[in-house]
Amino acid sequence: MRRLRVLVMIILIPFGAGLAGCGGGGADVKKDMTTTTVGQELLDLQSAYKKGVITKEEYESTKEKILERK
Repeated sequence: MRRLRVLVMIILIPFGAGLAGCGGGGADVKKDMTTTTVGQELLDLQSAYKKGVITKEEYESTKEKILERK
């Protein structure tokens, strides 16, 4: 029983020490990594309008904003 306990400790201590070093590294993470195209945004917007999720005014306003960005 004591041998098993020693064996477990021998395995767990290096494993735990290895995990302690996995804390980051200061890498900057960009949160706005969207890859949608203007066309896809317009299709999604049109779909939302047809389903009644947004009003005609919201549709037109957002459509103009999307087209101005390009």
